[in-house]
Amino acid sequence: MKLILYSKPGCHLCEGLQEKLEQMQTLKLNLEIRDITTREDWFEAYQYEIPVLCQQLSEGEKPLPRFSPRTSVTKLEQMLQKYLAP
Repeated sequence: MKLILYSKPGCHLCEGLQEKLEQMQTLKLNLEIRDITTREDWFEAYQYEIPVLCQQLSEGEKPLPRFSPRTSVTKLEQMLQKYLAP
C-alpha cells in the first residue's frame, strides 16, 4: 500500500503524523514524503492544508480524510484500514 504525505520542514503536525505512520505494526505501508516547498504546484495546492495524506492508486491519488493530531497510532491504523481502497 503506497501513501503520500504532503508536508513541509518544521511542521510539527506533519512530523507527528509521519512518526505515527512509521510506528504502525499491522499495515505495511510504502510512505513517500513530499515536501511542498520543492514544487510550486504542491505548495499552491496544500500550503494551508498540510499534513495531507493520499493513497497512490493506478488512476492517481486519492486524498484521505484528515486525522486529528491527537489520534493514537492504534486508532490511526484502524481508520486507515477503513479508508484505504483494496
